[in-house]
Amino acid sequence: MSVNDDIEALVEEFDFLGDWEERYRYLIELGHALPRLAPDERNEATKVKGCVSQVWLVLDHDAQNRLRLRGESDAHIVKGLVALLVRLYDGRSPQEAEAIDPKAVLGRIGLAEHLSPQRSNGLSSMVARIQASVQA
Repeated sequence: MSVNDDIEALVEEFDFLGDWEERYRYLIELGHALPRLAPDERNEATKVKGCVSQVWLVLDHDAQNRLRLRGESDAHIVKGLVALLVRLYDGRSPQEAEAIDPKAVLGRIGLAEHLSPQRSNGLSSMVARIQASVQA
């Protein structure tokens, strides 16, 4: 599936939901579905700076240079945001990953205006970490 197809599928999932509270609940469900990181993966090297919550992102590239992203957070909504980023970025080529605008996606699914400034800053820190890995 292309990046645009995946984004459209995500937008359709959230469009199916009613108000922003239902969207938050779904976001939390997405976070609960994330596989947990191994304890040794939750360390200073994988910790995202600039987040109020504890957030860890493990970024690798596979043999085809596709981004492999896994993550976790100690906060339910932030863990859901991590799950969204995993859906958007995992398995993408560097070119595909650079073309993604996660803030625009959050706007399309109706969550952007409901994120607190701290969560928005944390999201920006997570995206910056992903983009740095993509460009490396």
